[in-house]
Amino acid sequence: MSANTDPCAPLLARAEALLEDLHLGTVSAWKAANPGSLAIGIMPVFAPRPLFEAIGVLPVNIYGGGDRVDVIKGDAYYQSYICHIPRSTIEMGLGGHLDALDGMVFPSTCDVIRNLSGMWRMLFPQKYSSYLDLPQTFEAPLGGLFYRHELNRIAAELAERGAKPLTEDNLRVAIANENERRGLLADLAALRAKEPWRVKASEAYLLTRAGAVLPCVEHTAMLRDFLAQAHVRPTRPYDNVRVIVLGAFCEQPPLGLIRTLERSGCDLIDDDFQLGLTTIEGNIPLDEDLGDTSPLDARSPLDAVVLSYTMRGQATATRYIAEQVKGKALVDRVRSLNAEGVILAAPSFCDPALLDQPMIEQALADAQIPFTSFKYAENSAQFQTIREQAGAFSDSVKLWGAA
Repeated sequence: MSANTDPCAPLLARAEALLEDLHLGTVSAWKAANPGSLAIGIMPVFAPRPLFEAIGVLPVNIYGGGDRVDVIKGDAYYQSYICHIPRSTIEMGLGGHLDALDGMVFPSTCDVIRNLSGMWRMLFPQKYSSYLDLPQTFEAPLGGLFYRHELNRIAAELAERGAKPLTEDNLRVAIANENERRGLLADLAALRAKEPWRVKASEAYLLTRAGAVLPCVEHTAMLRDFLAQAHVRPTRPYDNVRVIVLGAFCEQPPLGLIRTLERSGCDLIDDDFQLGLTTIEGNIPLDEDLGDTSPLDARSPLDAVVLSYTMRGQATATRYIAEQVKGKALVDRVRSLNAEGVILAAPSFCDPALLDQPMIEQALADAQIPFTSFKYAENSAQFQTIREQAGAFSDSVKLWGAA
């Protein structure tokens, strides 16, 4: 299908241009149109975007420099045996790529991101910097109250720097907007899982990642336009293996790597690439009956944001699951989507993903679900070996299934 005959091509081209805009031109344009407003960068994996939009702040997901930034200065700040994303993020900061931002928020992901928050505070003392400590205890009287305190703290600190005060009315509007976007992201995921030849993984990735730099309402409009066109675009099915990709929740794979997997005979029907925008399952439960959540109350919009994370967060390597079986959520996902196999793709030296991987592999083996694994870096440039591995995996699943 040529770009000239694909009605989705203009939207996909715009989304890819946003991905390639390392100097955040869209963010600068938004600030010019909203004088005095703040733009705050957010590192993976998750932060509550409606909180920022409710106080007039544009939340901007930062994923490092990918394969388009040569890391020179950044290597001077970090060891060679940690993942690549903190080095490229420092490189971008020192190189002026992130000048449009008024500050950064670093959600608790791992020790590396915690260290990056302190490094950022030292290198850019004139800009806002905050470490968002997400709860790992999810009972409302403990983790819930702690998380609510963290959100109130960040809102108050940003108000001191020019953001709007946090009000219930504004937060309700932001939650409603976010829930509408969530619904469309869910529709995109459902269409991709049902007809992966109609929405490829690389396309879903671009459309989802566009939300990293766009206001919620604008991203929602883009998703709605794309879905309207995707249902009628000319395409045809391929005899590929239905695969779920897991492990890339923080440092993102190069777009070329995702496209390489697509060309290897795999339909990537689900992934955790953009976990920051899809961490919460379903809507933020404003005004829903969630049972006894005291002392939190879902009728309070701030408490609804808190409860969405504590009660509806996806299973991921960065989330403590207590006595639950590691890998069970993935096995259930494989079953519900009729996937035929799993690709475990983790960034090199990513402690959360790689420490989880043996337990996930055991769960997949016990369930007789085929899997393969590889590691990558955000600046990987050669994909032939990965293509051959994924192609061999696809062929083996087609020939022998789970045997």
